[in-house]
Amino acid sequence: MSAMSQLWTFSLGTAVGVGVATALFWARSGTSRPNGFEKLQAPDAPAEPVPDGEAATAEEAKPVAPEDRPADAPESCPGVSSENAGKASSCAGCPNQSVCASGEAKKKDPALADVQDRLSQVKRKILVLSGKGGVGKSTISAQLSFGFSARSMDVGLLDVDICGPSVPRMLGLLGQDVHQSSEGWSPIYVDDHLAVMSIGFMLPNQDDAIIWRGPRKNGLIKQFLTDVTWGELDALIIDTPPGTSDEHLSIVTYLQDAKIDGAIIVTTPQEVSLMDVRKEINFCRRVSLPVLGVVENMSGYACPSCGHTERIFSPSTGGALAMCQQMEVPFLGSVPLDGRVAAAGDQGLPLSQLHPDGPVAKCIDKVIDAILQQTDKKLGTA
Repeated sequence: MSAMSQLWTFSLGTAVGVGVATALFWARSGTSRPNGFEKLQAPDAPAEPVPDGEAATAEEAKPVAPEDRPADAPESCPGVSSENAGKASSCAGCPNQSVCASGEAKKKDPALADVQDRLSQVKRKILVLSGKGGVGKSTISAQLSFGFSARSMDVGLLDVDICGPSVPRMLGLLGQDVHQSSEGWSPIYVDDHLAVMSIGFMLPNQDDAIIWRGPRKNGLIKQFLTDVTWGELDALIIDTPPGTSDEHLSIVTYLQDAKIDGAIIVTTPQEVSLMDVRKEINFCRRVSLPVLGVVENMSGYACPSCGHTERIFSPSTGGALAMCQQMEVPFLGSVPLDGRVAAAGDQGLPLSQLHPDGPVAKCIDKVIDAILQQTDKKLGTA
């Protein structure tokens, strides 16, 4: 063996021996190995002062109650009651920055009292949510409204999906115009029991794109809640856009004094949809919005010939029922796929009229029963 090889072997053996000896030392001493990258500090040394900027960041990180955050404020808003309101780094660019810094934002928005007064004759206020688009949320909202109306219950359907208003078509109201009186905006009536309001009634062309930022959306939602003359209703169903964004924060904020009953969340069986529903449930918990339950839409294809139901969207994680059990929220039922549902939506008709004995109509009816059972407990009529 050459001298160079002997030197290399000796060096390698020495390094391994030192490593093993060090490990044995720390193991026998019963102490954890120090991290060479950590900053060590003597036990009696005073704590280092926290810079003002870091203190503000810690203040911003605290959870903020929904009523303490303006509807169009960013997620990192420190809250209008915070000492850093309008001054924190997260306030830069917020439309409320100057108002918060002056202390005006701490005053209660008078619109909350207006909404409470306007909806004082509405017995049930229900949001319909979805974590992801394309799961049939507006279809469920429309068919639930038809179902309540078929029971001779007075129901209103408010469409706050500002950029994608599909409710006018699904209710057969395309081409209708909103009328304004001294009392406010009059909703469009499908029949004696079902009233509807949507931005879709205000568009000169149904194909026009609505390209609005958050504050303008917030302003229209506020106007819907304060100006529409619903009158006495057994239920107001509010169809929202998918996700957890400006529209949802606005609705929850404005309805905080109007005693909203809760939210129905619509999903499809596959995990791609369920993962966003979990976020939606956590959003509801964060803003103190009760979850009335989850509806699994498109749960399987119902064959019109034999009645057999085939799973099209395979639930790889157990579907909505398993998710509801894990998240501890009510499961309201499953609605199968049926081509007549699409036909009902395009024609603006209740599914019960096209196929009253079909599986989808029966499922919608069961969902309405479950909703009434929960909301009647709050009303004391169960």
